[in-house]
Amino acid sequence: MKRIYSFICILSLLVVLPVGAVELPDFKGLVKQASPAVVNISTIQKESEGQQNRIFRGPNGEELPDIFKHFFKFPEGGQPPQHKAPESLGSGFIISSDGYLLTNHHVVADAEKVIVRLSDRRELEAEVVGSDERSDIALLKIDAADLPVVKLGSSAELEVGEWVLAIGSPFGFDHSVTAGIVSAKQRALARETYVPFIQTDVAINPGNSGGPLFNLAGEVVGINSQIYTRSGGFMGLSFAIPIDVAVEVANQIKAKGFVTRGWLGVIIQEVNRDLAESFGLEKPSGALVAKVLPDSPAEKAGLQEGDIIQSFDGREVVHSADLPHFVGRIKPGMKARMGIVRAGKQQSLQVAIGTLPDQQQLAQATQQVPQTDQNRLNIDVAELDQERRAKWQVSEGVVVRQVMPGAAAQAGLMVGDVITMLNGQSVASVNEFNRVVADLPEDRAVPLRIVRRGSPMFIPLKLGD
Repeated sequence: MKRIYSFICILSLLVVLPVGAVELPDFKGLVKQASPAVVNISTIQKESEGQQNRIFRGPNGEELPDIFKHFFKFPEGGQPPQHKAPESLGSGFIISSDGYLLTNHHVVADAEKVIVRLSDRRELEAEVVGSDERSDIALLKIDAADLPVVKLGSSAELEVGEWVLAIGSPFGFDHSVTAGIVSAKQRALARETYVPFIQTDVAINPGNSGGPLFNLAGEVVGINSQIYTRSGGFMGLSFAIPIDVAVEVANQIKAKGFVTRGWLGVIIQEVNRDLAESFGLEKPSGALVAKVLPDSPAEKAGLQEGDIIQSFDGREVVHSADLPHFVGRIKPGMKARMGIVRAGKQQSLQVAIGTLPDQQQLAQATQQVPQTDQNRLNIDVAELDQERRAKWQVSEGVVVRQVMPGAAAQAGLMVGDVITMLNGQSVASVNEFNRVVADLPEDRAVPLRIVRRGSPMFIPLKLGD
C-alpha cells in the first residue's frame, strides 16, 4: 500500500503543470542592460516668500546686517537658518547620450535646483528644458557625454496581458526592480484629460514617479506616473504615460519650449444605456455633445448640442474619454473628419482643429451655457430670467421651479435646472416646452438637455404608461 500511495503522490506532482506550460520570464538580462540609463532625481524646492524675506533684528527691533545675526536673535524660534538638503522625489531615464532625460512634471515642479544621480554614483545638476503639466512630462538636460541610454519602444504596439517591468527609486531605494503585466490601455483618469494611461499591476510607490516601464524586449513603453490607493501605498493599480505621448511632448518642448494641442471646443458626456435608448442607438457608445463652445472649431464645423460623436479621424470613439485623447494629439490647423449621429441618422463632418487654450481661457469659455422649461412631467417651470441669462450667458430656456414625484423626479431633475432641449427639440419658452412635452412618446426614454449651475448635461427621461 505504501508503494501505491507513493506512486499516486508522484503522479499528482507530475500533473501540477499543464502540458505546454511556459516558465515565468527571466528579467536578469533586461535589468543589466537597462539599469545604467535609469537615474534618481532629487530637488531643492524654492523657498516661500515668508522664508525669503526673514529679517534679523537686534534687541530694540532694529534691522541688523548679516554679519551681526549670530550675536543677537535668530529668526522664527531661535534657530539659525539652515541650507536645505536635496529631497529625493523620483526617477528618470536617459534618452540621448549627450544628456537629455525624461521624468514627470510633478517630480521637478517648483524646483530651484534639480540634481540627477547616475548609476555610477555621479551627481549632476540638471537644467529643466521644459515641462508640461497637462501630460505630466518634463525634459531635463545634464552636462555629460557618452551616457548610457534606454531603447524607446512603441506603446501603441503594447498588448493587455503583456509582461512589463519598472526600474526606479521607491522611497529613495535606487534601481529597485518590480514586474507585472499590462492590465488595460487607454485608461482615462480624473483631471487627466489628455493622457490615455497604461494600467498595470507593477508595484509602484513614491519615488518611482518618472521612471521607465519596459517591455520584455528591453524597450521603454511608458513612464510610471500615478497609483490608485486608499492606503497611501501600492494597491495593485498603477498607471504609466504611454511613451508615444511622452516622446511627442518632449519633441515639442525641445523644439519650441512649450506644447500645443488640438482643440475641438465641446463639453461632452458619457452615453449610458438609458441615453443610448433615448437617442435610438443600438448600444451605449460615443461622446454626447452637451455644449458647443462659442467661436470654437466645433461650432464652425457645424457640430450641434445633442450630436453623438462616434468616430474621430478614423478612430472609433467607444467612451467619451477617448475623444480628448484623439483630438489633443492632432496638430492645430490640421483637418479631421468626425462621424456623428444626429436625430438618429449617421452624418460626417470635417473640422479644422484649433489650439487648446490655457487653463484660464478654457475655464472662462466653459462658463457659457444654454437652457429650457415645461409641465406634464409633474414639474413647474418659468421663463428664463435675466439674472441667469447674464450669469450663465444663456440665450433661451426655461427654469425648473418645482419638482414633484414623477418621471422628471426619477430622471434626477432638480429645482433651478434650466431645460434647453427635450427629445431633440430646442425649448425657448414655457409654451414651446409644453408643446414638446405633450408630444412625448410613452414608455421610451428621450434625451433631456439641462444646464445645472452653469454646467450643461443630458439626462434620459422616460414617461410611463
